[in-house]
Amino acid sequence: MSRLDAFVGEWELEVRFPPGHPAAATVTDDAKARSRFEWALNGQFLLQHTEITIPEAPDSLTIISVDPNTGAYTQHYYDTRGVVRVYAMEFAAGVWTLLRETPDFSPLDFRQRFAGTFSDDGRVISGAWEIGSDGADWELDFDLIYRRAG
Repeated sequence: MSRLDAFVGEWELEVRFPPGHPAAATVTDDAKARSRFEWALNGQFLLQHTEITIPEAPDSLTIISVDPNTGAYTQHYYDTRGVVRVYAMEFAAGVWTLLRETPDFSPLDFRQRFAGTFSDDGRVISGAWEIGSDGADWELDFDLIYRRAG
């Protein structure tokens, strides 16, 4: 889990929706989002708390765990809408990926994936969420940029 130390701390988030996206009209210049990563239970889990001022966007909590046998990461996602999701997660060479392709605790009528790359100084993560219907190509849902606070 120590490989994930790069995430620990406070981050300011910027969300960019593509033109024509239904949520694009709800984002204003004063919209703020913050995320905090911290270790829990003697470093066995990494927690991510995210709060956002856009009413249509949920606050969320994620819990990242590692399989002791395989070393594979899993991200457990929970939000204020009551949505629960499980993502396969990887983090290597400064690239963070999340993938959800099968139903879990929430109905799945689309696939989701995220890929984010850390800047060389570790202060910015530039990423994007994509969605795809069953058998369809991936399409951009939104860009998500993390900037280390402070």
